[in-house]
Amino acid sequence: MTRIAIVQSNYIPWKGYLDLIASSDQFVLLDDVQYTRRDWRNRNRIKTAAGPRWLTIPVETKGRYEQLIRDVRVSDRSWALSHWSQLRQQYKHAPCFATERHWVEPLYLEHAPRIGYLHEVNRLFLGAICERLKIATPFRASADYELVPGKSERLLAICQQAGATSYLSGPAAQRYLDVDRFAAAGIAVEWMDYAGYPEYDQIHPPFVHGVTVLDLIFHLGERASAHHFGRANCTI
Repeated sequence: MTRIAIVQSNYIPWKGYLDLIASSDQFVLLDDVQYTRRDWRNRNRIKTAAGPRWLTIPVETKGRYEQLIRDVRVSDRSWALSHWSQLRQQYKHAPCFATERHWVEPLYLEHAPRIGYLHEVNRLFLGAICERLKIATPFRASADYELVPGKSERLLAICQQAGATSYLSGPAAQRYLDVDRFAAAGIAVEWMDYAGYPEYDQIHPPFVHGVTVLDLIFHLGERASAHHFGRANCTI
């Protein structure tokens, strides 16, 4: 059985996104689709004493329907220093910040400022986070496949070319995914279930699940991987 997940790239995503990767045999970044503004592509939230706060990468946009994610460029390289300053300020007292900053800080201060495209920034952080969480699922890009029109048709075509026997999807796709089309092709559709994640002691209560996975890492360190990822908590 080969389980594949196909998702648009996100910036420092929440733990459910990483769990989806960990629960798959192969993960495809779907960046050959339309970029959506005010979405998770170029921003995510951190936990602060005043509640969740957005960290947003500034990007160049050319119109509402004109850009693919892979064509979106970063408009101001100074964002990385700003984001790291905010992360350091909000998490410096988290239990594992001091032991985790050694691999996060260079991403912001050395590597990310050199990158001009949003999807490459996202790939940089995803790769580093997966390595830290011991998630070994291989990554592919949608550009590696022959793409076809249509939401369900495109996903199915990627699954077929990748030799998938199962497609693992987030629950939001239930609104549009043509499950019967997958079944006719002999590919099972599984739905990721994000319920049941354990809470942990955040330094800025009350607890919030929907923030960047860096929040989890700065609080739990080595324990983050064992308790939250690769659960394969999904339904058919």
